[in-house]
Amino acid sequence: MNDTPETSIQVVVLGSGTSTGVPMIGCECEVCQSGDPRDKRLRPSLLVRFGSREVLIDTGPDLRQQALRASMRRLDAILITHRHADHILGLDDVRPFNFVTRSSVPLYGSAEVLEAIRHAFAYAFSDAESLSSRPKIQLFEIRQDGPVNIHGLEFQPIPVIHGDTVCMGFRFGNVAYLTDFREVPETSLEKLQGLDILFLDALRHKPHPTHSTVESSLKLAEVLRAKRTFFTHISHDLSHAGTEASLPENIRLAYDDLTLESPWRLPSENQSA
Repeated sequence: MNDTPETSIQVVVLGSGTSTGVPMIGCECEVCQSGDPRDKRLRPSLLVRFGSREVLIDTGPDLRQQALRASMRRLDAILITHRHADHILGLDDVRPFNFVTRSSVPLYGSAEVLEAIRHAFAYAFSDAESLSSRPKIQLFEIRQDGPVNIHGLEFQPIPVIHGDTVCMGFRFGNVAYLTDFREVPETSLEKLQGLDILFLDALRHKPHPTHSTVESSLKLAEVLRAKRTFFTHISHDLSHAGTEASLPENIRLAYDDLTLESPWRLPSENQSA
């Protein structure tokens, strides 16, 4: 259990890096060799705490390390943005949470995401007897046009374009998390008004076929006008200190273990949920 007050949503950036993480294996560039702890970036993931609940957005390969650092004691639900390896391959680390609660964890994702998880983690869904423990996960399909209510907090899917893939961002309360996109459709922009906190993909300066750049995300941030915007899914092309020095005051780079809060009140009928 955590002591996050029921008058706020707390978000913890578990990982602010791209698919290789930073430092990248075998790289000796300035950022990979940096002594600034904000340049050490695990694979992308966000922890959402509200009331006594803890929800993960994405379960990348670094989940064990991230959960230990964030002192996670429970896991009430998982939301998956898309099926790429850096967003799902930590699912086996759900097992310790199963040991504690003696129950399965609900996981929400698109039909494509659920198919990929059933394939990659076939052993978890097998009816065959096993002497080893397996992650206990219940799969639920989410659609682009409907929110998911998790213990009183609604998570609104925000479809974005990630190369040839549709990736789901999520809005919950006045916080929105958009990772892995190059384009945000107009219909999605309409759902991102009046935000306290906004996370945007900003891989690097150089154009990329599937990710937004710093410059593109700056333009998007100017359109959406959130009170605070944080760039995430950052590659080793960007140093934290050097990049942040060139950004407007209300736009920062996210970094691992960054913790933020947004006002919100748990609906009274869910106080004891």
